[in-house]
Amino acid sequence: MIELLVFLPVSFTLPTIFLWAQFRKAGRKPWETLIPFYNLYVFLKIIKKPWWWYLLLLFPFINVFMYMLMLVELAKCYGKYGLGEQFLAVVVPFIYFPYLATQPDSIYLDPDTRKDPPKSATREWVDAIVFAVVAAVIIRTFLIEAYTIPTSSMEKSLLVGDYLFVSKIAYGPKIPNTPLSFPFVHHTLPLTKNTKSYLDWIELPYMRLPGLEHVKRNDVVVFNYPVGDTVSTKFQSNVSYYALVRQYGRKRVWADKNNFGNIIYRPVDKRENFVKRCIGVAGDSLQIINRKVYINGKLNHDPGIKEFEYYVVTNGEAINPIILDRLGVTEGGRTMIPGEFVYMLSDKARDYIKKLPIVKKVQVFDTPPGVADEDIFPHDTTLYKWNRDNYGPIYIPKKGATIALNLKVLPLYKRIIRVYEGNNLQVKGNTIYINGKPADHYTFKMNYYWMMGDNRDNSADSRYWGYVPENHVEGKAVFIWLSLNPNKSLLDGKIRWNRVFTFVH
Repeated sequence: MIELLVFLPVSFTLPTIFLWAQFRKAGRKPWETLIPFYNLYVFLKIIKKPWWWYLLLLFPFINVFMYMLMLVELAKCYGKYGLGEQFLAVVVPFIYFPYLATQPDSIYLDPDTRKDPPKSATREWVDAIVFAVVAAVIIRTFLIEAYTIPTSSMEKSLLVGDYLFVSKIAYGPKIPNTPLSFPFVHHTLPLTKNTKSYLDWIELPYMRLPGLEHVKRNDVVVFNYPVGDTVSTKFQSNVSYYALVRQYGRKRVWADKNNFGNIIYRPVDKRENFVKRCIGVAGDSLQIINRKVYINGKLNHDPGIKEFEYYVVTNGEAINPIILDRLGVTEGGRTMIPGEFVYMLSDKARDYIKKLPIVKKVQVFDTPPGVADEDIFPHDTTLYKWNRDNYGPIYIPKKGATIALNLKVLPLYKRIIRVYEGNNLQVKGNTIYINGKPADHYTFKMNYYWMMGDNRDNSADSRYWGYVPENHVEGKAVFIWLSLNPNKSLLDGKIRWNRVFTFVH
């Protein structure tokens, strides 16, 4: 926060020092342009705007638009009403205003007495559109943003086709890392495949404004994909770049553009958005035993409706689709063997199907303890023989906490140390070096979280890619405003009316 308070006045002092001539013509002292904080107060006095504008200048991102508006108002004080003139005032004030000072007709016009020329219909529309775009960008950045559920990883708590409102103020709005970006799109421009929607000329460090609450266990959270920093344009985030490297080798992934496309980097705020349930918060110890999650040694009871993968054997007949639809079974179906099926089932659906006369057997797919899965984080099957059903125990790092560091522990935290917290990490023999110095311990700089999908056997989550850093957290899913069933027509129950205007649990 201290760095933020220093950054704000300095960032706006830079263009303001070029306004010395405008300050003088408005009856102020030119040296007043050089004093941080105070120069903005004088600026507002010149353009005759209320004191509360000054408060808005203290809010990151909002202040950028406020300062741009102040520059436009100052241009009006010198009779510049054209779109081109105001564009130059906003984009290159350090060139335009010194140039304006050299013009013989550059006379200060008091906003309280000047008569503004009437606007054309076109100008009225342009101003309205610009205002709407700016207002919408501020709202979706700092207050609330709409998201859709594209995959089934949160079934049955969130369904494919749910449209959510996500609160940005719940955990505190995050300042965009890439402020120079095309509005209303994420990382790729519309109508293109790989054209970036943002400019990386400026990449701001992680900053977050105060929120209403902290991330709690069992919250449904929207966050940036942690391992989405490097992406194959062919697979995007459907398959992580790091999984591709483990499977095919780094050399082929980078060289084989036909199969993998280009390999690109994305800043934190432009990584794919994921939605999962926060199962563990910073400082927790987590373990999964036979598909049940234990937090700090106690069984976790979350409000989500969980699904698991089941093997269903019948007398050869298929289960009536009407029954499956009524139970909300949307994934799975017949296998290659007659009378054998695989379904993703909730406890309720499982218990109902067990009672059907045609059903002989319903058995959950279960990977026993000690069977290592190389796709499971930390991807070390020698030291950690974990799988999706039996996992851990694992410690979720907390800001300021210090852990003992050795070669066995390192796989669990090396990505945090090297990537998320930006240290130089090397291993030479049996010694770990951090930033060139031998290290037998490490103190975390951020809080981390453990995210899992309620559809436990069909969810790419923390079991596969590890912790979610606090600087990746976008907001809290709070409200479903629309829900559309992608498998039905409008006349056949397309809208799930029972989910419209409901809260997320």
